[in-house]
Amino acid sequence: MIDTRDTLTQRVLPIAQDLFAAMVDGEPGLLEPVDALGAPIPDPVHAWVDIVGPTSWRTLVVTARPTADRIARALLQLDDDETVGLDDVRDALGEVANVVGGNLKGMLDGGSSLTLPVVDTTGPAVARAADHAQALLWRGEPLVISLWTSKDGEQL
Repeated sequence: MIDTRDTLTQRVLPIAQDLFAAMVDGEPGLLEPVDALGAPIPDPVHAWVDIVGPTSWRTLVVTARPTADRIARALLQLDDDETVGLDDVRDALGEVANVVGGNLKGMLDGGSSLTLPVVDTTGPAVARAADHAQALLWRGEPLVISLWTSKDGEQL
């Protein structure tokens, strides 16, 4: 087991790539890291889970609503032209956050639990910048996975 911030942040990319290859795309290589995004994500959808334990963590996934719709279609195995509702988007993006957070939780020493995913268009209230943000392109569309760790007993 590990408990270092550096190791967890290094695992975000491979966890996300494995998740998308297995559950979303059915093949590797469609989720790629980028150094930074050129602009803020328009019409964002945010999904997050918290790892609660001796040290608390938050995992946040953000992408544009049209991209979230595409992810939902892929996870639900729907045709590209099928309409997805907000509940479908919540389920799909929540599952992405849940799988990433759950994999990170599994790398921590015991005694941690994972909250249920929260999916919203406004995102969680945070008082500071993320400890780690991984910018990605999925099929050419921006997606960001961010991590926060509690500091000095702060509440996430």
